[in-house]
Amino acid sequence: MKIYFAGSIRGGREDAELYYQIIDYLKNFGEVLTEHIGDKTLSAMGDDGPTDHFIHDRDMEWLLAADVIVAEVTTISMGVGYEIGRAVDNNKPVLCLYRPKEGKKLSAMISGNKKICVANYLAFPEAKKILDIYFENTDI
Repeated sequence: MKIYFAGSIRGGREDAELYYQIIDYLKNFGEVLTEHIGDKTLSAMGDDGPTDHFIHDRDMEWLLAADVIVAEVTTISMGVGYEIGRAVDNNKPVLCLYRPKEGKKLSAMISGNKKICVANYLAFPEAKKILDIYFENTDI
């Protein structure tokens, strides 16, 4: 199984360590095409390719090749929202992991889309359980 993991880069790298943990755990279920999202040295400048065109085309190729998309959506990111939208348009199953915060709400464009599975969690151990249940009960 090919997994596309989406997490914020230019929107903020505060969760880079969490992305690394999630990506490492996702490897139990298949090949993660976007391991670099968990790279702690990747800056918010999005320096993971020579040009923005290269990054877009590479990532879209990976997204279309993926069997499933897992996105950590706590940190607001236009890029992650774009990837989720493209995944939905291409009938890819999408799981969004979200850590609720006081005074913040997940975008209605994500939480209100019936084609997207959204799961709230507080810490990585809960995310692991969500992933276990999702991959056990999803026919991908």
